[in-house]
Amino acid sequence: MIALGRAAPGVPVRDIARAVRFYADVFGMDKTFENGEPVQFAIMKGGAAELHLTLVSGDVGREHNVAHLMVEAGVDELYRRCQAAEGATIVKPLRDAPWGLRTFVVADPDGNRIDVGQRL
Repeated sequence: MIALGRAAPGVPVRDIARAVRFYADVFGMDKTFENGEPVQFAIMKGGAAELHLTLVSGDVGREHNVAHLMVEAGVDELYRRCQAAEGATIVKPLRDAPWGLRTFVVADPDGNRIDVGQRL
């Protein structure tokens, strides 16, 4: 039997420092690792969630979600933080979805779409 562990999606960014600030300030994540001089890669961790930020010059973001983050509580507060965050764009507004999640989609300053959900 196979037992999968954590998943850590890679998120391409044009500015590592800006991306680290965004995920720290908005999502409350901590930078747990960085590599390169100048920094080319950083790991952001919050609870069980982990994102691997990778510097990709000229990246233009995606038209699909690059990650889905579940929150145990506080999705409304997180939505307000995303609305107020410099460079962030709400792609899909906060709503109660028929599949049992209170959910929204936000694009970070690099255009990476993050789907956020909390069980109803």
